[in-house]
Amino acid sequence: MTAADRLARAYALIDKANADDPVRVMVDGVERPYAVRYGEEMTRRLAELVSDASDALRIACRAQHIRRFDVPRATYPMDKPGYHAWRNGLKDHHARLAADIMAEVGYDEDTIARMRSIIRKERLKRDPEAQALEDCACLVFLEHEFVPFAAEHSDEKIVDIVAKTWVKMSDAGHAAALQLAPLLPERLQRLVGEAVARRP
Repeated sequence: MTAADRLARAYALIDKANADDPVRVMVDGVERPYAVRYGEEMTRRLAELVSDASDALRIACRAQHIRRFDVPRATYPMDKPGYHAWRNGLKDHHARLAADIMAEVGYDEDTIARMRSIIRKERLKRDPEAQALEDCACLVFLEHEFVPFAAEHSDEKIVDIVAKTWVKMSDAGHAAALQLAPLLPERLQRLVGEAVARRP
């Protein structure tokens, strides 16, 4: 199996795992599992941000939310500590499933360990690959999820969330986000501007 074939096989198995997502979205008139679409968008964003990404990073991006639907938020206490415990539990869940797939298609232990570190974002801001994953996640949210999310929240809440998200992104992520901003509805363009101005 060539390196390209191995990566393609890993992608296919990740998509197969995500195909059980009960949430469906319409893409070009076709109903598709949300988790599969999300993984594809993460891969697309990574290709735009990092032209020479390692397989560990490519797989971490594709599997960023692999079978997230297995662990509903309600399975943890509905408070702030419960939220953080849920997020950490998800990181372990995603890392474990992606590692199993990588082992199945023949990746070595070092590459699998590297993917685990990236997908868990263990050294965010200090690890360029973990940072690239975070940038991709933020950009996919901004492009595909921000508008419906914002419809359910106040202006102040949106500004606060965007400001906190902005801090987590790199300069390259900022540049890509600013290219997306003009495509947003007028209200959200204004709120993004306020959030960027408010950042520390």
